[in-house]
Amino acid sequence: MTLVKVNSQPVKVEDVEPVSETSDVHFMAANTKHISLEEISEKHTIPVFAKDNESTISHQEFIETVSIVTEKIFGGEQILKPAVRVSHPIKGRIPSAVSKPAKELLEHEKTLYYERMAFCIEIASISDTVAENGLNLTIGGVRAYNLENLYSRKSEERFKLFIGFKNQVCTNLCVSTDGFKADVRVRTVAELANAAFNLMGNFNVYKEIEKFTSLPQTMITEQQFAQIIGRARMYQNMPYKDKKELTQFPLSDGQVNLVVKDYYSDESFSRNDLGNINLWRLYNLFTGANKMSYIDSFLDRNVGCQQFIGGLNEAIGLNRHHWFVS
Repeated sequence: MTLVKVNSQPVKVEDVEPVSETSDVHFMAANTKHISLEEISEKHTIPVFAKDNESTISHQEFIETVSIVTEKIFGGEQILKPAVRVSHPIKGRIPSAVSKPAKELLEHEKTLYYERMAFCIEIASISDTVAENGLNLTIGGVRAYNLENLYSRKSEERFKLFIGFKNQVCTNLCVSTDGFKADVRVRTVAELANAAFNLMGNFNVYKEIEKFTSLPQTMITEQQFAQIIGRARMYQNMPYKDKKELTQFPLSDGQVNLVVKDYYSDESFSRNDLGNINLWRLYNLFTGANKMSYIDSFLDRNVGCQQFIGGLNEAIGLNRHHWFVS
């Protein structure tokens, strides 16, 4: 049982009403596996800080805490169960099996936790449409134990929180800086709950949707698309002193390859017959390629995609210089 305070009121995990549907698990792809919250709670060990043997805030406590806050802020809405993805398993064994070969270990002798975890909670009843794509309000977070110094004493622990939208056509997340806390540092579950409460409470759903509504009306030509791709390749290999003066490009070389592939072949977001593509489709090619990111960089790159495409949209609309399409 987890007990936190939201608006100074104690709330137990059991106070959150159960829901029957689970959020879509395909918000990420490579390098991760889907896992249930029940399996994490029942089978996974919890890392501790080595010097004082104090427990970390576990993955399940993180998810349950954000779920509680979501229920308190959006009570009465259709809130789906969390979808959880994990990566980088850390395997161990119980003391009595210390001398056994790995292949002879019995299931009860093995221990496991995952170093990195991401989750999403969809609110299916809060939705909108952009270019005939349904968007559901979505809340979630990322935890990466590799960012903690577990060999030391207990200190502030790091989390990432977000609130944004999920495209129902492709399950891509649409997250901007207004809905993202990249470095939440807390010592207790109560502090984590307050950080989640502040993020959700200050989020403007309508303002967020406005960021996407003009993207379908802005077109770029095949030549402009090719220039963006070519300069993205240049950007990755530039000296830092040159790169720091430019708009940050959010994707890796491998992800750029996926964008080009899907520009030709994606069923929902590929180019038109003239080779042109609007910025809403390009944005979804970017966020689709971002699904191949590692968990610990996934949200940062997703926000970077929105910033990059938003910058393109502003520059093209106001006829301003933009190095990637100039």
